[in-house]
Amino acid sequence: MGTFLVPVIEVLYYVLWLYQWVIIISAVMSWLIAFGVINTYNRSVAMFGDLLYRLTEPALRPIRRLLPNLGGVDISPIIAILIIWLLEAWLIRLIPIVDRL
Repeated sequence: MGTFLVPVIEVLYYVLWLYQWVIIISAVMSWLIAFGVINTYNRSVAMFGDLLYRLTEPALRPIRRLLPNLGGVDISPIIAILIIWLLEAWLIRLIPIVDRL
């Protein structure tokens, strides 16, 4: 049983790691758009921004609902990354337990 679950846990770990970078890239891109560095009239930039929005919004929306209104500051990506770090740490600690099965 452990020989099957360890690779599954490792894949989940890498998917979480990749999603963490998607959140970071989305946050940086939103800052660049807000400061006028990136022009969203460019079709490829708009499509990439929409892709990042569609990937991150399902995870960030519930966090935004729980957080108080901080004005123009959105800390939901930071909270999401902290949750991902906790899940990654939990998965790493789960590997030796599953490996003994």
